[in-house]
Amino acid sequence: MMKVCIAEKPSVARDIAEVLGARQRKDGYYEGNGYQVTWTFGHFCTLKEPHDYHEQWRYWRLEDLPMIPSGFGIKLIDNTGVKKQFAVIEHLVQHCEEVINCGDAGQEGELIQRWVLLKARCTVPVKRLWISSLTEQAIRQGFQQLKEGDQYNNLYAAGSARAIGDWLLGMNATRLFTKKFARDKTVLSIGRVQTPTLAMIVQRQKEINAFVAEEYWELKTLYKAVEFTAAIDRIRNEEKAARGLAYLQQHLFEITSAEIKEGKEGNPRLFDLTALQVEANKKYGYAAEDTLKHIQNLYEKKLVTYPRVDTTYLSEDLHPKIPGILQNMIHYAPLTAPLLMAPIPKLKTVFDDKKVTDHHAIIPTEIPPTGLSLPEEKRVYDLVARRFIAVFYPECKVSNTTVMGKVGTVPFKATGRQILEPGWREVYAQDKQKEEGTEEEKVMPAFTVGETGPHEPRIHKGKTTAPKAYTEATLLRAMETAGKQVEEEEMRELLKDNGIGRPSTRANIIETLFRRKYIEKRKKNLYATQTGMDLIDTIQNELLKSPELTGVWERKLRLIEKGEYDPALFKQELIGMVTELTQEVKASQERLITVTEAKTVPAEAAEDKPKKVKATKAPVVLTEMDCPKCKLHKIVKGRTAYGCPDFTGCAFKVPFEVFGKKLSEKHIADLLTNGKTAKIKGLLAGPQGEAIEGKLALDGQFFLKLV
Repeated sequence: MMKVCIAEKPSVARDIAEVLGARQRKDGYYEGNGYQVTWTFGHFCTLKEPHDYHEQWRYWRLEDLPMIPSGFGIKLIDNTGVKKQFAVIEHLVQHCEEVINCGDAGQEGELIQRWVLLKARCTVPVKRLWISSLTEQAIRQGFQQLKEGDQYNNLYAAGSARAIGDWLLGMNATRLFTKKFARDKTVLSIGRVQTPTLAMIVQRQKEINAFVAEEYWELKTLYKAVEFTAAIDRIRNEEKAARGLAYLQQHLFEITSAEIKEGKEGNPRLFDLTALQVEANKKYGYAAEDTLKHIQNLYEKKLVTYPRVDTTYLSEDLHPKIPGILQNMIHYAPLTAPLLMAPIPKLKTVFDDKKVTDHHAIIPTEIPPTGLSLPEEKRVYDLVARRFIAVFYPECKVSNTTVMGKVGTVPFKATGRQILEPGWREVYAQDKQKEEGTEEEKVMPAFTVGETGPHEPRIHKGKTTAPKAYTEATLLRAMETAGKQVEEEEMRELLKDNGIGRPSTRANIIETLFRRKYIEKRKKNLYATQTGMDLIDTIQNELLKSPELTGVWERKLRLIEKGEYDPALFKQELIGMVTELTQEVKASQERLITVTEAKTVPAEAAEDKPKKVKATKAPVVLTEMDCPKCKLHKIVKGRTAYGCPDFTGCAFKVPFEVFGKKLSEKHIADLLTNGKTAKIKGLLAGPQGEAIEGKLALDGQFFLKLV
């Protein structure tokens, strides 16, 4: 009997097979030394679609919402390659003694593998390979320290809860808003993370659009070649500024204080995925999705550690390995040499077990970067390498000078800054001078309190500026902190649990907004389109578009991952939210045409005016007919449908409108008495939503179906 290893992709399977000695290539797997190593390639399984639960859910109808399956199931993705490879996995799993889950060591990777094992009806024990890099040493060590698969049940529960939550909200809200508000067959896409992200961009867009620039004037003067600015409120009147200038011209400049303070600039933190995406966007203009692709490629080339992380810390047991990694960074020898001359300090800003869960921050591996042909990969690797080196350098020491003066009674201020010891800035001396601001040093001359002298006053005219549009860098930061503007790194760390989305999914969310044409990019800036703004304006429910409230849901998912929140409760809360949202939207600005409003029915639907049932000469009175399902109650007429008054028990109903077609009273009477209608023209039920002719019938569970 064999042990079956399932990797996340063929290239990783090849690396694992090589380490295990499973070198015999078979169709869809490697074999040897007691192991069979196979692979997936992304998601093989997905949650079932609405029509997999009920055929009538295939069609987008308000009356079917909310769609709440009694239990969620999974199915294989309809792809030939997936089906073929899954058949290989299924066969191996059912004929082995043990499965080793070698999937991506994160929440999404755990979900992919668990669903595959569930679909393959795995009954044998499962172990988990959990590694932070794909080097031979890491793989070998990982197999020596295999974990029990059950150890990651909470991670799977969180991934499953996330997927179910996204299904419940995405499927229901997208159909709800599309059918209620969309025109011209437009689909209004709603998502648990996508919508509040769009809402942030729209809010900023509105602030920019509403901004009206205002002119202001400032008094400035030049003394000893240093420019001083009047330490007063901005002047809003040009005449007042002119009077101020005339006043300044009548008095000498006097120094009232000169203070020099030495300080330190703390080292930058190691990269988590979001910080790396932010830096790559700021420095090179890379889209978040592209940066993720480049760092993932570097990971698979064994050059960096696992990238889909949200911590900027290393575990303390990595401290002894740091010199070895630095030693192997031969391309950075001039920068690493000073560090290797003394023991590496065990800094609390770098090493902290309490800040590390499944993985540590992104750092280089001990393998030197050779054969990198893509300039983008070289640049991303360089960002990671320099940041790794910089955190172990001394702090940057600076001198900050503040000089105060006055002209008559008007106070003035000037500041200067000088780098005394560059420390970690040396790592960026060649290529980051401009970005880091080292060229903006302003060395102040010596000033003596009480000294006076002539000066050169002037008026500076300026305009207030609009709020800045989001870039991908600033949007990623806003998603990380649930919309709060936070510059300080420690505070950002505290807010990460309440961020919206996960580091690995934020790039895809932004790309989805582009694909939906809800946002667009001009140079580096992101702007909401009119469609995006209209969508957010249409949504009145705050929970759908509030970053902070969405961050609360995200925090619950993280608590599920830690085993501190019940996934079933999370699901029930989402069901409650979706149900309430559906009722709220259905009741808002009702546009549906009821049978009693026949005069408003368009000409092409004239055949649907109330008619008599042919079987009887008397007018049809639907409310005198028995419910065909429970046969216990008379049918009642609601706002959008006829149905059984036992809403929670029987729950039978026939909507006024089906497949975009208004049903006549005869159609409904036929359904109630015969279980089916005659042929109806104009049903929007074709494969592409086009109008077709067909009959409606009640199935065995008294749901409507097309026959």
